[in-house]
Amino acid sequence: MSLAQTVGLLDIALIAAYLAAVAWLGWLGYRRTRSTSDYLLAGRRAHPVVMALSYGATFISTSAIVGFGGVAAMFGMSLLWLTALNIIVGIFIAFVFLGSRTCRLGQILDAHTFPELLGRRYQSRFIQVFAGAVIFLFMPLYAAAVMIGGTEFLTLQFGTDYGLALLVFAAITAAYVFFGGLKGVLYTDALQGAIMTCGMAVLLVATYWLAGGITAGHARLTALKTEVFAGHLAIGHRGFTAMPEFGFGSVRYNLWWIVVSTIIMGVGIGVLAQPQLIVRFMTVRSRQDLKSAVGIGGVFVLLLPGVAYTVGALSNVYFHDREEIVGTIRERFDADVVTRREPGRAPATLRCTLLRIAESATGRQHVIVERLPDAGSSAGLMRQVAEVSDAGGGLVRVRPRATAYLRALVRAGTDSGGRAEYMFNPDSIIPTFISQAMPRWFGVVFLLTLLSAAMSTMSSQYHALGSAIGRDVFEQLLPPARRQSAHTVAIVRAGIVVGLVLALLIAFSARGGYVIARATSIFFGLCASAFLPAFIAALYWRRATRAGVIASMIAGVTATAFWLLLVKADEAGAIGLVRWFTPAVPGPGGTTYHPNSILWKYPNWPVVDQILIALPLSALTLVIVSMLTSPPDAAHVRACFAGENEESGPAAVRSRLASSIQAAGQPGRKDDVP
Repeated sequence: MSLAQTVGLLDIALIAAYLAAVAWLGWLGYRRTRSTSDYLLAGRRAHPVVMALSYGATFISTSAIVGFGGVAAMFGMSLLWLTALNIIVGIFIAFVFLGSRTCRLGQILDAHTFPELLGRRYQSRFIQVFAGAVIFLFMPLYAAAVMIGGTEFLTLQFGTDYGLALLVFAAITAAYVFFGGLKGVLYTDALQGAIMTCGMAVLLVATYWLAGGITAGHARLTALKTEVFAGHLAIGHRGFTAMPEFGFGSVRYNLWWIVVSTIIMGVGIGVLAQPQLIVRFMTVRSRQDLKSAVGIGGVFVLLLPGVAYTVGALSNVYFHDREEIVGTIRERFDADVVTRREPGRAPATLRCTLLRIAESATGRQHVIVERLPDAGSSAGLMRQVAEVSDAGGGLVRVRPRATAYLRALVRAGTDSGGRAEYMFNPDSIIPTFISQAMPRWFGVVFLLTLLSAAMSTMSSQYHALGSAIGRDVFEQLLPPARRQSAHTVAIVRAGIVVGLVLALLIAFSARGGYVIARATSIFFGLCASAFLPAFIAALYWRRATRAGVIASMIAGVTATAFWLLLVKADEAGAIGLVRWFTPAVPGPGGTTYHPNSILWKYPNWPVVDQILIALPLSALTLVIVSMLTSPPDAAHVRACFAGENEESGPAAVRSRLASSIQAAGQPGRKDDVP
């Protein structure tokens, strides 16, 4: 079915109105951007409500709604612990204990980016350049995860080509951050945050209605533990309303370590060191503005990811009990459906009987599982999944009777014999649920919600990586006499384009295997290990030294890279370097393969997240090296901690700015002073 046939006039009108509003706000940001300070920090005069909505909209993206929502559909409501951590750590601790001090220190040092804040605090150009390089190199991974989330919905809702949707999605977002800078981003984020809130509130009410109410829905979800995918049961799944089985030393505990270490802790703690979020604290005028924003941010984060994870888990009830498709069966065929891909090994597959159905009302085609191997019986026996009955008029009524994981079946290309290949793709669960369970008009509303979620986060990602390469790397490598604000903005914009291309390349090649959640967790964990000890020490520990921070950052990045390249099975297997360090072992059918982790003989270690290793090592390195090296310059430290217990508004900054910057060893800029 062509795009012209699937997109109606209402769809076009709503999307056009939304894009027009975004374009106008981006243009408004462009018109009001007159200096580097305006472009990088919105002039340090953001309204607290706008800042809170922007922070929340940047924090919560399609990676939370689509990616982590899909993970919740697979693994259940245990992901709600991530929502709790998001509120406690990502909002309360971030705003109350880190935000106000970041705002004050940023004004004292006249810092415009997170790497610049660290560099000036520790009087080190190397720290600023190193931090900027890490952000620029790895931010595209997170941006790609956000792109994939929005694109999955577009392809299912409108039948668009995956590659085309990616290009359009990315280009629109890059346009308004390219021209409008952070002012354009803040304006559009506020609009998008409001749209996201409304869309997710409607989705929550509709999902509970479809599930039969709150009590009945949760009771039915609990009962569906007998339908959990056999592969998930083997690693510790105990039902959609229970935590996975806890322990260490056996593969049946793998799921607990995946959910808790990678998803909950990796993202829940890593949020404190996100450059695109920290810079939001530097856009407001005072600590009081941040205090005013805490409540708004808390409600926003409670509503959005909380709804996404709840809806993801409850989608199992809809797919198993409520979904019906009326149409004609176009094809019934057997196929090996991919459940897991590992480099160097044949894909793990299930031999299933599939149905291709053309829906009579819309013409949309569905491929669903009719039968699959019965895990409780001897090999070769199949159990019926879908129910097929006569609907009259030459039509059939099909009830898939599947869990969300089995229902998320997408075409993955063609195999070596030219036959269509299919895979279970958790990232398509939420888009499939919306397209099947909700009325067409809500599909458009949810599209705007996803566009808002993706564009608000991607715009901040592009802004952060562009400023990292322009302000924090390129400019710092130039002699002071050659540094000009015009050059900075030009390089920032060039960096945005380069980062966009890198993210697109990743998004084109990575799909399936809950890649959205994994990519998000990798970036959050990397930032925590590389930056969090240095960031907290910059705000609270006067004894932290330049050498200690440099050693800490290098240790965090090195430990993270080591774990991802050689230990963490999913990521190490995808990269492939680990095969050089593992022996060939026998596989099925006389084949051999190389394990995906150097710790493959030691259960659970290959699924433990790198943040549990790299973050403690980074923090310990900072403390030990700082205590073994000479204390930092006393005058500079006094300047950095001046006015700890008082408001630090623009008037106070002007009286300290010149001496502070001189003490930090960095040249001031006339056009940057508030």
